Amino acid sequence: MPVRGLRGATSCVENSAGSILQATQELLEELLRANQLSDFDEIVSAIFTTTADLNAAFPAEAARGLGMHQVPLLCSTEIDVPGAMPRCIRILLHVNTEKRAQEMVHVYLREAKRLRPDMTSAQ
Repeated sequence: MPVRGLRGATSCVENSAGSILQATQELLEELLRANQLSDFDEIVSAIFTTTADLNAAFPAEAARGLGMHQVPLLCSTEIDVPGAMPRCIRILLHVNTEKRAQEMVHVYLREAKRLRPDMTSAQ
């Protein structure tokens, strides 16, 4: 079975654990819904990144809160590019699926919609 990558991003209003976890949960739930992923066994792994201004919580905590206890999760900090969008959380999910790459729905929420205006899921 092929492994496909699912991308998503969102933004937080502030650097607080509550804001980070809520935004991450919202993004994960939308990625799962949009791609009809109902079984966490389909998820191979997940990589979460945050901009340097978000350090109050690990975004992976939100995944654990949704029940992803057996999915390998990794958190990291984005490259601090001058002028980049602040308070941004990005996710890369690796999933086992028979879907073609063109069928995967990438999700961009809140201010992060500006990152990928070319994607219909970001609108």
